[in-house]
Amino acid sequence: MNTQKLLNTSLRSKNFGNKIFKNNGLSNKQTRQLRRLITAISLTSMMLISPLSLAQSSSSIAAIDSAANSMNLAGLTRLSQGTDASYATAYANYRLAISANILGQRNTATQALGLAQTQLEQIISIEAAPEPLALLASVYGMQIAFDSSKGATLGFKISTLLTQARALAADNPRVALVAAISAFNTPSLFGGGMDKAISLSSQAIEYYAMPCDDICWGHAEAYTWRGLAKQEQGDMTGAIADWQQALTVDANYGWAQFLLSQHKQSAAN
Repeated sequence: MNTQKLLNTSLRSKNFGNKIFKNNGLSNKQTRQLRRLITAISLTSMMLISPLSLAQSSSSIAAIDSAANSMNLAGLTRLSQGTDASYATAYANYRLAISANILGQRNTATQALGLAQTQLEQIISIEAAPEPLALLASVYGMQIAFDSSKGATLGFKISTLLTQARALAADNPRVALVAAISAFNTPSLFGGGMDKAISLSSQAIEYYAMPCDDICWGHAEAYTWRGLAKQEQGDMTGAIADWQQALTVDANYGWAQFLLSQHKQSAAN
């Protein structure tokens, strides 16, 4: 939440403050000092409960990734529940949408994706930070994958969100990863293509080498998407190497396991 919004919220409490300070026996100077103290405490409290500052710890994100790796829809549903919009609940809904779609449960996927979109839009309406901006861009990308007619409107929004996110954190690996996914799904004629997807996913992989202690998902995913782009270009050796590297990053990463298993079966036939 920005400072001006916090100040406006604090100032709206003026009438309540008047009731507190009326006939309290304090001098005018003491009353003014007390007002300033209460305002400072209010501002600090609101900053502490900003939706993005409430983003769950790395253990929560890890729990979501673990459930997604095993396609545990019940676990993802539980992790996505919450009365308030937070990055972690939105991320859980995002992973629930992906897993449900893979398992053919389109209604569940659509509902979860809609919830993730609503939660992330609410978060960035208060504070536009790189992590929710990038995740919302990815959610919009899935919306287009579910319904191509949304491409005309959401495609522009994806570009805008990623531009905002880069301006705030140029070396954020998830921003680069989502940009790579967008490039993979966008024809080169319209600014995407496999070369760009490989370049951006390589950039993301480079950024993932930096220390991370909060929101850290996507490292194995970056290798997987780069492998898919290489596969599209006919470089199966490079694709397999990337998928194997994804499992080096996360031995339980289900998507890379599936792709390698699929290739092995195809080669056997």
